[in-house]
Amino acid sequence: MGNRPAELNALLHSVATQRGPAVEVVVVGNGAPLPPLPPGVRGIELAENLGIPAGRNVGIEAFGPDGSGVDAVLFLDDDGLLPGDDTAEKLRAAFTADPGLGIVSFRIADPDTGVTQRRHVPRLRASDPMRSSPVTTFLGGASAVRSAVFPQAGQLPGEFFYAHEETDLAWRALDAGWSIEYRSDIVLHHPTTLPSRHAVYHRMVARNRVWLARRNLPALLVPAYLGTWVLLTLARRPSRAALRAWVGGFREGWRTPCGPRRPMRWRTVWRLTRLGRPPVI
Repeated sequence: MGNRPAELNALLHSVATQRGPAVEVVVVGNGAPLPPLPPGVRGIELAENLGIPAGRNVGIEAFGPDGSGVDAVLFLDDDGLLPGDDTAEKLRAAFTADPGLGIVSFRIADPDTGVTQRRHVPRLRASDPMRSSPVTTFLGGASAVRSAVFPQAGQLPGEFFYAHEETDLAWRALDAGWSIEYRSDIVLHHPTTLPSRHAVYHRMVARNRVWLARRNLPALLVPAYLGTWVLLTLARRPSRAALRAWVGGFREGWRTPCGPRRPMRWRTVWRLTRLGRPPVI
């Protein structure tokens, strides 16, 4: 976003010092001018902020159609940092060992406390962030996606702008037969934050939740999934302003186009259920 040049430089240094073959790097200025970049780092400046998923899609295409010029694409937030120099080696080993592995989700830890927020463990049983496991979604700014996933499952849904775009891609990847792993030993340092710091949070979370269901779920599961989230949202007792924004986003999700609909197969529903997260929550 152009407002964290020191953090960006630290991240780029942590990528440059990875062991093994050099990692190709592209920095996307999402509606913001880019600062001076180190030699060998490519930069792309977008005239406007396209949102998180569309901005990342620009980065994918920088490596060829659907990222075909590389084996895997890493997504790293500009205020993150790779604390170890073996991250790239671990990812190469993981993708090589399992040809069916499509996506790796890193563990996000606060650089000062080492704490991993519960919301950063992409599964329902999130009490132990040190346990690696197969999962049904991933963390967008701390992840690696095998490039072969994109031609089969598509890229991130650009129209989402912010929120739930990772789950949309994850469901499509799982439906295409790929697996997703949360790896606690692959770490990205990132300061502890609250998602509600974004002014658009409540509206887009609700809108995109509806879009996610409309795009990906069998018709029978759409009301069950959204009904569950209505109840969970009310149980969390949001403020009046937050609830008003959420209701507006929920309505928007029904009234506006959500992009192409491609409901997952019932065997994928069963696969999600066996992985511990049936697509009704």
